[in-house]
Amino acid sequence: MDGLLLQVLLSGISMGMIYAVIAFGYQLTFATSTTLNFGQGEALALGALVGLTLYPYVGYWAAIPLVMLFGALQGVVVERIAVRPAMKIKSEFGWIMSTIALAIIFKNVAENIWGKDDMKFPSPLPETPLQIGSAFVMPMELLVVGGAILLMLAVEFFNRKTIFGKAVVATSSDRDAAGLMGINTGSVITFSYALSSMTAAFAGILVAPLTLTGASMGVALGLKAFAVAIIGGLTSGVGVIVGGIILGVTETATGFFLSTGYKDVPGLVLLLIVLMIKPAGIFGRAAIKKV
Repeated sequence: MDGLLLQVLLSGISMGMIYAVIAFGYQLTFATSTTLNFGQGEALALGALVGLTLYPYVGYWAAIPLVMLFGALQGVVVERIAVRPAMKIKSEFGWIMSTIALAIIFKNVAENIWGKDDMKFPSPLPETPLQIGSAFVMPMELLVVGGAILLMLAVEFFNRKTIFGKAVVATSSDRDAAGLMGINTGSVITFSYALSSMTAAFAGILVAPLTLTGASMGVALGLKAFAVAIIGGLTSGVGVIVGGIILGVTETATGFFLSTGYKDVPGLVLLLIVLMIKPAGIFGRAAIKKV
């Protein structure tokens, strides 16, 4: 039994960190503009598909920075086309429909380029499980956890130690005050969208060798990551990590001990409970409206 629990924990953490990376992208855009890109799942799928295309030519490791660059450019497109016009006319919900519309367009374009069938992404690491205690874990799962942690630490370092990163933090704290201090908040918001889609594309190429790759692979992952962002708190980096691990472990445990048909239920139940008890999320801060 102890071995099974360890197995569930390790598998759950691996999946939870993918959710956390995507949820981290939601947090980045919400912090600077109080908007969200509801096409994060499609950014993940495109990252995986672009990585699959590049793999035969440059290999897995060289494809990662190229995929991240592609994701960043996609994020700029989303901000310029879907978000900025809505913010200019102060449309409270326009960006929601615009980002959803772009997500559908991206998905349809991906289906026309790569087809609707899921494909196998070659693993860059051996597919023989490693034994940790009495449990077994795939080397790729360890890479997922390590890569996710490194990415979030890198973004945190950027925000704390670089001038532009400090501008992002200032915009997150008070966009109007940041503008009065001479910070180009429009550029900061564009950058946050680029970073958000970049993290999703990175998550896509990380998770692709563990699952099938296709235009629809990001739909469920994007929705679950949004649930993670709400559970952990859209204003808390620690919250998205904790929320991701909670959701990943509960899903895996449900699949192991009950049935895979019920594995989506605990996360949704937890989401409803959090929304009822603490709408800002477990680690989130309630927004204060200025009047």
